[in-house]
Amino acid sequence: MKPAAMVFVVSGLICFSHVAALADPPEIILWPDGVPEPAVESDPAEQTVMGPDGLTRRFNVSNPRLFVHVPEKSEDNRRAAVIVVPGGAFARLADEHEGSDVCRWLNTQGIVAFQLAYRTPTNKQSQPEAGPVQDLHCAIRLVRLRAAEFQVDPERIGVIGFSAGGQASFVAAASQPTKTEAGPGAAVSSKPNAVLLIYPWRIWDDERNAVHAAATLDASFPPLFIAQAADDKSSSAAGNARIFLDLTSLNVPVEFHVYETGGHGFGMRPRAGAPGTGDWQNRAVDWLKLRGFIVP
Repeated sequence: MKPAAMVFVVSGLICFSHVAALADPPEIILWPDGVPEPAVESDPAEQTVMGPDGLTRRFNVSNPRLFVHVPEKSEDNRRAAVIVVPGGAFARLADEHEGSDVCRWLNTQGIVAFQLAYRTPTNKQSQPEAGPVQDLHCAIRLVRLRAAEFQVDPERIGVIGFSAGGQASFVAAASQPTKTEAGPGAAVSSKPNAVLLIYPWRIWDDERNAVHAAATLDASFPPLFIAQAADDKSSSAAGNARIFLDLTSLNVPVEFHVYETGGHGFGMRPRAGAPGTGDWQNRAVDWLKLRGFIVP
């Protein structure tokens, strides 16, 4: 039998208050009083499905939440935290090789990891990233407000996004919460302290020859790490290089790695003949050390 749910109410913040006391891992519901528009239907019900590649993916998330992954041992009472945002073309969540696997890797570095199950599918909506961005803003506020509870430094809260999750992470870092989602908790910052994008999906709009329409680049953008393959047809290396140059001109710290081969969607599963698909984690660790998220 599952243990009963525990409810925590924090004055002045309505985007979360309900923690389901599950053994592995704990879940934190983001919107206990109702998901703001654009919501998704609760029918069909959420399910996880193992694909022919042996990887599990999550479908039909109408109740967004976080899965909490805590390192087994840590002597640091103010650890860094990273919210993991899997991809899935806004139709599903690739939340094994771009989710739980990433969380376990971060845990080995002493980082508290929060796996985001954002609402999906939104790929038929006019702005498919809008709902996931709301969920990510809410998640960042949640972790920051409850930093003491999680033994997390509120000034070391990062985000790592893959593919569509990379687009949501990029837009969240480059935008402000809408009035619909902000509520009384708007006083708590929803801007991450660092952003890692792994083959982010279409953050550069080739048709407009400009950054994604929902994003505004300025000097307040957090330090950024990007890694991808040059032969990726879903994440434009040339477009992302433009973003690298734009942010560099704004004096935003940016690190950009482009590997010759690897394609799209490898996550934590290296591909034969494409060494970059296994190397990006090493470069990310170096960068996280540089940013103070990993203490040597």
